Amino acid sequence: MARTHHLLLVPGFFGFANLGDFAYFGHVREYLAEIAPALGLRGQVRVVDTVPTASLAKRAVTLAKAIAEVCESEPGDVSIVGHSSGGLDARLAVTPDVVLPAPFEVEPLARRVRAVVTVATPHFGTPLAHLFNSMLGQQLLKVLSVGTMHAVRAGRLPIRIVLRLARLFRRRAAPSGLPEQLLVELLADFSRDRRREIEAFLTSLGDDQDLVGQLTPAGMELFNASTEDRPGVRYGCVVTRARPPGLRSALAAGLDPYAHATHILFIALHRLAGGMPRERLASLNRAQAATLRLAFGRRLPAPDANDGIVPTLSQVRGNVVAAVWADHHDVIGHFHGPSHVPPHFDWLASGTGFDRHQFEAVWREVAAYVAGAGA
Repeated sequence: MARTHHLLLVPGFFGFANLGDFAYFGHVREYLAEIAPALGLRGQVRVVDTVPTASLAKRAVTLAKAIAEVCESEPGDVSIVGHSSGGLDARLAVTPDVVLPAPFEVEPLARRVRAVVTVATPHFGTPLAHLFNSMLGQQLLKVLSVGTMHAVRAGRLPIRIVLRLARLFRRRAAPSGLPEQLLVELLADFSRDRRREIEAFLTSLGDDQDLVGQLTPAGMELFNASTEDRPGVRYGCVVTRARPPGLRSALAAGLDPYAHATHILFIALHRLAGGMPRERLASLNRAQAATLRLAFGRRLPAPDANDGIVPTLSQVRGNVVAAVWADHHDVIGHFHGPSHVPPHFDWLASGTGFDRHQFEAVWREVAAYVAGAGA
């Protein structure tokens, strides 16, 4: 009988495992649980209940606790898939002899890990972190987080809120009280009990905002200097790239006024998220470069290519398991697919064209890569 092999999914920055019926990894977990047994992954597929904006060290401790919990319930191997900054949590937790603020030994738990797959992870930082590290940025993050919950529940945000958000990101300034006003308007659409739950969640975020500064390019230089790969662990990455905003992406967004409104917001985010040093191109190895060319065309992604949140070249580290045209949230199931059961809702229309077929192809590759680590 195959050895037990658990799969842990780690949400990214400002993410949540589950808040009521808002599931960050809902579609991913469902699909992996369906295909994992046939690949020999006979264990739990669990989403780590991480602390959204806490420091990477604190988030890594939360991940280590999750490793302990699944192995206590059923001893076996563990592989970790982290979306966005969740991939950094995994790298840190698995670093040999890492020192973390944990009341238990992390090293024995890290030895159980067989593979780490990072998905749209800012290994070399993202310029957007500079904006979010400001007072306005922290307010905007709260609005975006609640907006994501609203979109997951209802399928879309009010157009008036989308357009005002886009203007805020384009101007990088806001009239006094506008972000708070947008937050109040979004919360008003929830029931009283759910509103209290979300407000408690947002309050908890204010206690620890250390992650924001760590995700800047300078912050990631320090992170990369203090972490290293664990021998015997397979490290892979999923690389995402959105279509550059323009006539093609606008047409791909369709005729829906809501899609065009959210596309305006995507354009603002895309402009802010681009910008990797050109030397990142020179640091790609031959296999990485070949996979990127196969996915994105003959030319390698330019330094300003990104998925709306993270520069594409910042995501490349280790073996490239998959490279796809997708925006930052498409790849974890938040794209337009209303006919699927349960439906996929795309709250930010990038016009990139990612669909359910591509979603399943990416996650089959991830599952196969993880299964190969336990073989």
